[in-house]
Amino acid sequence: MIESERHKLMLDVLKDRPFASVRDLQSVVDASPATIRRDIAKLHAAGSVRKVFGGIAVAEQPSPFDPVTARPFTENQMLGVAAKKAIAQEAAGLVHDGDALIIHGGSTCYLFALLLADRNVRIYTNSMPLAATLWQNGTCHLTLAGGELYREPGIVFAPQASQPEFYASKFFMGAQAITANGMHESHPLVARETAQLLQRADEVIVLADSRKFGLRARNPIMPLTRIGTLITDEGISEVNHRMLTEAGIRVIIARPIPEIP
Repeated sequence: MIESERHKLMLDVLKDRPFASVRDLQSVVDASPATIRRDIAKLHAAGSVRKVFGGIAVAEQPSPFDPVTARPFTENQMLGVAAKKAIAQEAAGLVHDGDALIIHGGSTCYLFALLLADRNVRIYTNSMPLAATLWQNGTCHLTLAGGELYREPGIVFAPQASQPEFYASKFFMGAQAITANGMHESHPLVARETAQLLQRADEVIVLADSRKFGLRARNPIMPLTRIGTLITDEGISEVNHRMLTEAGIRVIIARPIPEIP
């Protein structure tokens, strides 16, 4: 098979999905992994695809220089569901019975917490959607933040309240924007609440799909060096993967589990 035919088949794969691994491409292109990686480099240089960690992704991406605003929780729940579920599964594997956890608001953290509903763990959360679901469907020990309900982004927060008397071994949180300067949020209340909770946890574990890298938001939360582990999907670029590891972060790549027909 000549190079142009391989390139066409590789681009066709991305018509049905946002990301394809080298293994995915091998199933449609009769070539070795080394040849496929050379093809990826050429397509990336031409601007036809993005070279990401372990494969290729569609070229279209939001501009990294455009500020982003937080989407409503209900809208965010519909975006990147497969990647978020895979990230949630990896995160659940880091939890041990008896753990005390802080779980922040956000759609990925919501999916993650559902996997802990009947586990022997203690959970502190400021997420109203998460608290309501765990109350109805779970048996885990649940502690809620006090204060007023802010319907978007769906958190409970008391500006004048003291820090919660809850200490966690792990703080699981989502992300709106991640750059070399750290994590940022557009909603000031989320930034203020996170700053308080960071003082109550030993390890920070960030659950962030690859769409969050390079975006920018107004309010800084913390530098990359405060993050212990970050779980993301296969769409992360090699540049961003290296940025994280050089900051001392343990990076876990979550790979979606194929659904059984």
